[in-house]
Amino acid sequence: MRKIFKQNSPAKRGAVILLALSAVSLGVGKAEAQTSDLQALVEKGRAIATAADCMACHTVPHSNRPFAGGYPIVSPLGTIYSTNITPSKTAGIGNYTEDDFDRAVRKGIRKDGGHLYPAMPYTAYAEITDADMYALYAYFMHGVEPVDDKAANQTNLPFPFNIRFSMAFWNLLYSTKVPFQPDLSKTEEINRGAYLAGALGHCSSCHSPRGLLMGESAVSYLTGGAVGPWYAPNITSDPVSGVGGWSIDELVQYFRTGHANGKSQAAGGMAEAVQNSLQYLPDADLHALASYLKSVPAIRNPGDTRAAHEYGAAVSSESSIRGAYSQTEHNSLRNGAQLYSGYCASCHQIDGAGSANQAYPSLFHNTATGASQPANLVATILYGVDREAAGKQVLMPGFGAQSYVTPLTDQQIVDVSNYVLVNFGNPATKVTLADVATARAGGPVPFLARVQPYILTVILSVMLIVLLVAALWVLRKRRAVSAAA
Repeated sequence: MRKIFKQNSPAKRGAVILLALSAVSLGVGKAEAQTSDLQALVEKGRAIATAADCMACHTVPHSNRPFAGGYPIVSPLGTIYSTNITPSKTAGIGNYTEDDFDRAVRKGIRKDGGHLYPAMPYTAYAEITDADMYALYAYFMHGVEPVDDKAANQTNLPFPFNIRFSMAFWNLLYSTKVPFQPDLSKTEEINRGAYLAGALGHCSSCHSPRGLLMGESAVSYLTGGAVGPWYAPNITSDPVSGVGGWSIDELVQYFRTGHANGKSQAAGGMAEAVQNSLQYLPDADLHALASYLKSVPAIRNPGDTRAAHEYGAAVSSESSIRGAYSQTEHNSLRNGAQLYSGYCASCHQIDGAGSANQAYPSLFHNTATGASQPANLVATILYGVDREAAGKQVLMPGFGAQSYVTPLTDQQIVDVSNYVLVNFGNPATKVTLADVATARAGGPVPFLARVQPYILTVILSVMLIVLLVAALWVLRKRRAVSAAA
């Protein structure tokens, strides 16, 4: 009789679920009980996969092929395409044993021994408990439809990042976590929130800065970090730089809908997290997550003196620009106020207050405009907002090169951004042409990406120097021997 998991799995703790149940040998009642147990385990695994946001990276949007892979994850080192993690035996993970699955999820090593890139957050998933890994495996083996097509695109990073074995050394530095153990000095709710934020939600993957080798900074945990053109803000309990000034209810509202009145709205990767994961978590989990973040030690970002959501007020420049040009005049949007009136005011209102129901959010008391750095404001203008929560879609068109509304030039984005900052946000923050160019290019370029074009040259040069030194040493030895003879 075949079992779905090995007998000595640490997660079993006394219970083994049988798959090839025989109604004759076990009896109909027992077979039904076993089936019910499996269904319960699969549902538990589904909830874990949702909290871990597996869908966001392993499913191409609007493809109707859950977990079939092929989603492009644009990283500073190149585009990484997610893999098929359906139980297909030809294209997915259908041949993975529980050990194989555990090694991939918690250690970043595939069944064939190849190393995964940390775009798959195995450094965080290493904290998933044995029992939850057991349920997660059951879900992916028995709760997901197999898709037998391999992803159309495959990851092909430039040298030396294409040498996956190099990740073994990176893992020695940064993949050091172990299954989560509750802190007995904390409440059950705080421990649950820590598990959701760390092991499953992998919040620090985006919200912590990274060093020269792209590893997370442990000393700056949750103080914010660049994620492509976006910036994942500080979410420590600091009342100025972090979420210390947010109430538990406001955080829960944000997790559930992607919007918190008078605070912020989710875009970019955070919109995906809300759409695919957070909105489906039970209220108890969302409260636990919020309570945990409110308990994280406060760390203030240098230069911050006022919470981002406190900036701004309703201001209108409409009276000063109406009638300045004739109705048929070409290129009449020539400064920030005019650009705002032409492209933004129809949704955000002439005074920046947004719509009455805040479906179109206010531009004041808004973290995107009140932040001390302007990345999210620029990225929102370029790439827009698109998320769906509670059956409602929130959509703001982007004004970048692929805009279906009107592509704006770099100078126009600078002008309208600075108008918004001065009138509705943090007037000390300025947007430059360099900021817009960086956002268009996909975000700041880290050290490893900057030096990548020179790595092969450096390696070849070092090898040549070593060979020359060795040749000179051999030549000198031969001469010494000849002289002695």
